[in-house]
Amino acid sequence: MKRRTSTAVISASLAVMMLAGCGQGSNNAATSAPAAGNTTTESSAGGNETSAAKGSVVTEPTKLTYIFADGDEGAKASMNEIVNRFNSAHPDITVTIEPGNGGAYSEFLKTKDSVGEFPDVMEMRDTAVYARAGKLEPLSQDLIGLFQTTTDFDGTVYTAPLAGENTQGIIYNKKYFDDNGLKEPATYEEFIQLCQTIKDKGDMAPLVVGGQDIWHMGFLFHKAYNDQVLSQDPDFIKHCYEGTKDFTDPTMKAAFEELQEIMQYAQDGWVSTPDAQITTFLVNDMAVMMYSGTHMFSQISSANPDFEAGWFPIPSPDGKLRLVGGGGISGLAISAEAAKDANKKAAAEEFIKFFFEPDNYKVYCETLSFIPTTVDQPKLDVTPVFQEVIDTTLKADDLAPMWNGRVGDNELPPDFRNFTYKTLVEVLQGTRTIDAACEELNKTWNVGIANFNPVTGVGIE
Repeated sequence: MKRRTSTAVISASLAVMMLAGCGQGSNNAATSAPAAGNTTTESSAGGNETSAAKGSVVTEPTKLTYIFADGDEGAKASMNEIVNRFNSAHPDITVTIEPGNGGAYSEFLKTKDSVGEFPDVMEMRDTAVYARAGKLEPLSQDLIGLFQTTTDFDGTVYTAPLAGENTQGIIYNKKYFDDNGLKEPATYEEFIQLCQTIKDKGDMAPLVVGGQDIWHMGFLFHKAYNDQVLSQDPDFIKHCYEGTKDFTDPTMKAAFEELQEIMQYAQDGWVSTPDAQITTFLVNDMAVMMYSGTHMFSQISSANPDFEAGWFPIPSPDGKLRLVGGGGISGLAISAEAAKDANKKAAAEEFIKFFFEPDNYKVYCETLSFIPTTVDQPKLDVTPVFQEVIDTTLKADDLAPMWNGRVGDNELPPDFRNFTYKTLVEVLQGTRTIDAACEELNKTWNVGIANFNPVTGVGIE
């Protein structure tokens, strides 16, 4: 089933808003390719010639500049491989990679723009900023149709999502399940019963939670928030900006209650456990399950190559399967200036189509262990447990970014995310009631929106 998730986008600054754990390492060897910045038109093994067979999309030889965040060696190798394939298959178009300055990518792109060297095609992370400045070309319906989901800015899609959002679920000790006759739960109620069964055995904690790192609390918070709040009102934050709702809403209280139910099964001392230690709990038989993203698979494998991990999603209490996933706001974008040239626009669109053809997109996803975003899925050589995650996203009832990854009218005020998580910890420790927590969230919200309100435009000019 094809789903479309559209969310308005806005951003107050050029700071990169990266979700915890979005980067995923890979155990696969990187494809050999020239260093970023070098361009070659030599054909690569396994190159895809499909696009060339369609005939030229340009009326004269056309050159495109292309920039991406090249701090990861896997990203650099796979991007070079795909560009080499494209150049080989399109003799009348030359895509030239310019180094993207690794970790300081957003500032680098800002500098390129300021000196008049904005690329023709780029990996775009600060979509709202550049779309608002008129720097990006809207994607055609042909391009949008390549993806399971896309995220828009004010009703317009500017980016082709490179990878799915970091899907979260339960990663568990499969041997423990097998030895004790435990089964993956099919409902939320069965999940709670599973946790209770493990707790009653008393040999391990049912769940390990890394609460010392406040961002880690966002995994479980979003699960409950998605179950209780977003399921009833996808524009809850927008309505809070408008003043028609606030955080004393019954759905918000229900989210806290769901978290209280789940967190009674976390290990002792969860609030002082850093995220970096939760893998140790899992592989050393101190906890049976963790709730986190797919980035943890490589960490578990590195900690104990013999550990057999299983995975399952936790259904919502209403029986629906709501997952973090699908295409977020970042992705490949086309410069509005380049699009003024008909040949450059056609070449840029052809490049994006080529990038996401299954044989080419496979290189990128396998190298970086990313979940594909396309309708026409590449056949990946990945572990069975990772393939299970991919397959589950394809049949989920809802795929969307985390609550703090939403943008535009549903974007959070600065620092409100962390305040919410700190307040959540107080509720879970019993030092603040749910009613008091919701009132405190309202107070902090009202202070925040005095300086940032995308609905009225305050703070985003």
